[in-house]
Amino acid sequence: MALIATSAPGSAAQSRQRAEQLASVLPPLLVDAERVAATIVQGVHGRRRVGQGEAFWQFRRYQPGDPTSRIDWRQSARSQAVFVRENEWEAAQSVWLWRDGSASMNYRSGRELPDKRHRADLLLLATASLLLRGGERIALLGTAAAPASSRATLSRIAAELDGGAQFQAGSGVPPSVPLPRYARLVLIGDFFAPPEALHAAVSRYAAQGVEGHILLLLDPAELTLPFAGRIRFEGLEDEGSLIVRRTETLRAAYIDRVEAHRAGLADIARSVGWSFGQHRTDLSPQAALLALYTALSGPDRR
Repeated sequence: MALIATSAPGSAAQSRQRAEQLASVLPPLLVDAERVAATIVQGVHGRRRVGQGEAFWQFRRYQPGDPTSRIDWRQSARSQAVFVRENEWEAAQSVWLWRDGSASMNYRSGRELPDKRHRADLLLLATASLLLRGGERIALLGTAAAPASSRATLSRIAAELDGGAQFQAGSGVPPSVPLPRYARLVLIGDFFAPPEALHAAVSRYAAQGVEGHILLLLDPAELTLPFAGRIRFEGLEDEGSLIVRRTETLRAAYIDRVEAHRAGLADIARSVGWSFGQHRTDLSPQAALLALYTALSGPDRR
């Protein structure tokens, strides 16, 4: 799908001291995410289940904060690194989060609106905050960090979103990495990548037994094409530029194409038993967050 977009400069992350963590500083985006999560935290419940499980899943490197009782000394003795043992239940009850890093996510149609990347980060971090409040273990898909449930995890994810190369530029398709059966995966983006590539990525995760949610995020101008007259459109992903003399004459066909894009994503989610949602950046993020969290907290489809 061709983008009708002009780039918007990203705001530099600034730091702010949190009252409850005197020694910690957080970017304003994380503060906003916590505020959004706090508005709907009443009445929602965590998905944490009782039990630790005995089925081995993997070894991973020890991280600060891991209890020493989880260190596998036999595995650690075989190398110079210290490893902990993860069981399948612990990994399966984790939620992996991913945000589209492609250049089209930098688009916003007005100065009063957030760009799509900023809104996606806000929703991802607010979702992470809610999950952590419910006792969930979470991780950012595509990073080496293991799922964790400490409050420090939220700060780490915010830093990874802000500084990770894969989250600043990407193909628009989530990376293919092994996840445990019955894990959950949240994908947020505009998904302007080729639909067959996205379908293949989602199908690979579904084949592993992973359940998921796709959240389509668009700017209002991308939904309605409100422009008229002679307009020059600049692509953000090497599409080049296009001058249209009477933009309004394309509106009906354009809206049909956007609807086909939305329907195609919904079909991809439906084909593997995942849930699907849509959000536009001129609307309040609370409704999208509540719908996303409800989808994750719904009846177990196993």
